[in-house]
Amino acid sequence: MDFAPTLENEFVRLSPIAMHNYHELIPIAAQKKLVQFSPSDIETPQSLKNYVRIALDQKSNGTSIPFIIYDKKKQQYAGSTRYMNIHVKYKTLEIGSTWIGRAFQGTGLNGHMKFLMLDYAFEEMGFEKVEFRIDERNIASRKAVEKLGCTLEGILRKNVYLLDGFKRNTCCYGLLKKEWKAKNAQ
Repeated sequence: MDFAPTLENEFVRLSPIAMHNYHELIPIAAQKKLVQFSPSDIETPQSLKNYVRIALDQKSNGTSIPFIIYDKKKQQYAGSTRYMNIHVKYKTLEIGSTWIGRAFQGTGLNGHMKFLMLDYAFEEMGFEKVEFRIDERNIASRKAVEKLGCTLEGILRKNVYLLDGFKRNTCCYGLLKKEWKAKNAQ
């Protein structure tokens, strides 16, 4: 799965993140506690570079497709997201490692990009299930995936250490292809 598509509509463009374009995200990634519910470190230019290198290694291994997010209305780079934990055999993947700058939060950008990613995963890539893993305390993200039609399938207790040493509970959400089709047929 070395191929990385560009997904876009009138609101957002998701294009492959690479070592030549990740620097566009340095000012956004530097926002304090932007990824407070994630185990990832992106706040410094070096930590962001390492983050992108890991994502690109995962892409080379066929388990991830990382994107850089561009807000077409504001004409600015907004953050990053990816398909991850891709299991072609089982036709499942996760959408995650999503972070957008505070100026883009609450603008509808996240919903537009998730729609593009879900539609592409189900309709073009042929996946049967998309999963999301979210810190139990991240109510905004949980509500966002529930709005997309995802079902809370369970909670993994104390399973991920965050940068501050806190061990979080992770909510596991899932969306089946048939649920996606039914929701979008309305």
